[in-house]
Amino acid sequence: MTVEELNQERMDPDFWDDPDRAREIEKRIAREEEWIEAWEDVKEQAEDIETLQLLSEEEGEDMSDEIDAEARRLEQKLDRLELESLLDDPDDERDAIVEINPGAGGTESQDWAEMLLRMYMRWAEDQDYDVELVHQQPGEEAGIKSATLNVQGRHAYGRLKSETGVHRLVRISPFDADSRRHTSFASVFVYPEVDDSIGVDLSEGEIELQTFRSGGKGGQHVNKVETGVRLIWTGTLSNGEETTVRAACTQERSQHQNRRRAREMLKSRIYQAERELKEEEKERLESSKKSIEWGSQIRSYVLHPYKMVNDHRTDTKRNDAEAVLEGGLDPFIKAYLLKGKKDRDRSPV
Repeated sequence: MTVEELNQERMDPDFWDDPDRAREIEKRIAREEEWIEAWEDVKEQAEDIETLQLLSEEEGEDMSDEIDAEARRLEQKLDRLELESLLDDPDDERDAIVEINPGAGGTESQDWAEMLLRMYMRWAEDQDYDVELVHQQPGEEAGIKSATLNVQGRHAYGRLKSETGVHRLVRISPFDADSRRHTSFASVFVYPEVDDSIGVDLSEGEIELQTFRSGGKGGQHVNKVETGVRLIWTGTLSNGEETTVRAACTQERSQHQNRRRAREMLKSRIYQAERELKEEEKERLESSKKSIEWGSQIRSYVLHPYKMVNDHRTDTKRNDAEAVLEGGLDPFIKAYLLKGKKDRDRSPV
């Protein structure tokens, strides 16, 4: 529907008889108007560059530096708009929940998982997103055994969904006295945070509550009270399959707050499980299902004997591995979204 058609529906006297649909239409109108305004800004900026070029020719004045600077700003704006045009899934605009878990390998993999955690936090901060560490279980010697981030901002899920999968690190181990090269793995799972507009029914009889002490590796910072909460849901998905979903929260001060946050994450994980069922069925029909397994890495980060980050899905490569680990993920995100669009365009309707 066009903006005009949506506005026409909003003028209907019975518009708010269905509050959920009304709110959805309000959101769609706001998105469309923001999109139109962004392209009007691009048009205005392009006209300004053209004016500068004409002025430079008429007055014989060298304005190339100013024109080049404006052209670079316009290019950056067009890149952002191109990226946003690829985010067309209804869930793309939602906030994201990011879970990170190390693979086998003890301290090596746990340290790698913490490096990934830092990378995503840096990336989120660079995008001016709000990022919150919801849960973290420290490793025995270094790194983390698990962590959960909540990234809040427009299109947070749409951009971060590209990160789901297994990430592989090759480096000279800082924990090896003989300075040998080690390979470590960690898995990342990203799903959209659901809100009250999405119905996920949770029966209390299907949820097991576990409490535990939250805190660091020992000493005065260990919480003596069991404020940490883990919720375990055992129920049936829409395909009739019984499944178990877990969510934990340790970062809030009270057990009640942690329980509330864990319940929100549990709902989001169940919603994501249902999304994946629909995607799997679609891909099965298209005979193009590629499951993410522990042995199929989506991206490799090589720090020795050379430096290279390689995304195996899109063949996107970067030599500036340190910059990537500091949050420079946008080239990989954009390549993933472009590939997704091309794949959808080739798929039968």
